Amino acid sequence: MNYLWTDEAEQFRHKTLEKDISTDVCIIGGGIAGIMCAAKLTELGIDNVVLESKQIGRGITKGTTAVLTAQHDTLYKDIIKKYGLEKATQYYNANISALHRIEEKAKTVECDFEKMPSIMYSVGGNDGLRDEALALKYLGVKARYTTSPELPFRVADAIEYEDAAQFHPLRFLNGVAAGLNIYENTFVRKLEGTTAFTDKGKVKAKKVIVATHFPFINRYGLYFMKMYQKRSYVIAYSGAPNFNCTAEDAGNGFYFRNYKDLLLIGGGDHRTGKQGGGYRAVENFAKRWFPKAKEQYRWSNQDCVTLDGIPYIGRYSPSMPNVYVATGFNLWGMTTSVAAAEILADMITGKKNVNAPVFAPDRNMLCAKLFENMGITVADMLFPTTKRCPHLGCALRKNKAEHSWDCPCHGSRFTETGEIIVPPRNERCGYLVLNRSRTFLRSAPKKTILLFFKSRIAQCATHKERAIIKYQKSKIFDHQ
Repeated sequence: MNYLWTDEAEQFRHKTLEKDISTDVCIIGGGIAGIMCAAKLTELGIDNVVLESKQIGRGITKGTTAVLTAQHDTLYKDIIKKYGLEKATQYYNANISALHRIEEKAKTVECDFEKMPSIMYSVGGNDGLRDEALALKYLGVKARYTTSPELPFRVADAIEYEDAAQFHPLRFLNGVAAGLNIYENTFVRKLEGTTAFTDKGKVKAKKVIVATHFPFINRYGLYFMKMYQKRSYVIAYSGAPNFNCTAEDAGNGFYFRNYKDLLLIGGGDHRTGKQGGGYRAVENFAKRWFPKAKEQYRWSNQDCVTLDGIPYIGRYSPSMPNVYVATGFNLWGMTTSVAAAEILADMITGKKNVNAPVFAPDRNMLCAKLFENMGITVADMLFPTTKRCPHLGCALRKNKAEHSWDCPCHGSRFTETGEIIVPPRNERCGYLVLNRSRTFLRSAPKKTILLFFKSRIAQCATHKERAIIKYQKSKIFDHQ
């Protein structure tokens, strides 16, 4: 894979932790979420350190298409139906504020920031755009429903958004990271209370933020049951038109934007470890609409997907009051990561954040998707194979397109020789050696399943008020 953003940005080196230190807040993870948390806390005068296992921004952040918008697919109609208008307003306000914060930062950081309208379109229609337009109207969002958007091909309908943008994510991250207390090549093996243990030293903190893409602590929070990971694919083409906007297909999931003389097309999404469209889906899309375009870059990326489409931002678990989490950004990590920094900074300083409730990690997730996710996990735990993920013991599946072994349960990925590419991982597994005669299983399926149900019972007992969900029955979609 060749990443556009890494070719276009200088890589600055930061020190490695060599001794024991103390701080107010320890941030684990040096992607955009972790760096923005550190920047916000530093602005508030709160001592903090960032611990990154490799180099900052060289994980999930380098694979983004870096579209900045508060419109995330057709999510608002779903939030209103499930949680009500107030929660949908919180989600929008958090993300639009994050976009404006990036815009403000971009005034002092050279990152190719451009205000750019965004278009959500449907080729065949009936993809929920009309309902989404009504939801946006009730939220007071600047958006316009249309059947003739400014695109070089015909579509059935679309929604045009005014307040959107795009930027260079690594140039932005490098600029924000300047002057922060960052330790690279510092892998956190385990977390005990609020003390992070690495290979060459430990960090004793008053509070901890886990911003590691997929949370690595299995015992609390049950994130391994409340999320899964999804792969997406991007190809950058020359010789394609300039759209002067960012766009997404609400039906087929393709999205694209321009950067200089390139057109970035993303899509082919599928659950990690399962079959999906991959690069071929993106290639077919490009051949259909832009037959003269020539490929210049291609890469893939991985997103943590929550069951309801809303990130988990807040306390890691009721049992861990001084540990916080930011995860589950789905395909929209550029704005939601920055929103996470604002919310967590307020929580750490004891300030009320009016947008925090919609992102609460302890919200009730009893739904059909939970049991679907559980079913996939159990099935892959029981699948007979010697090649297993050391995270929770799920069977690994061969990814022929990317020459890797992938875990369909929680998204861990390994090279053909067993080195880890993408976690989750914890103190029990830094890498996996694949062996035909031995099974490297660190956690038995029976133990994992019992842990899940025990934790669910405890969670329901702690939050009795959440036992019965009163869905707000809105009539705003009764337009037919």
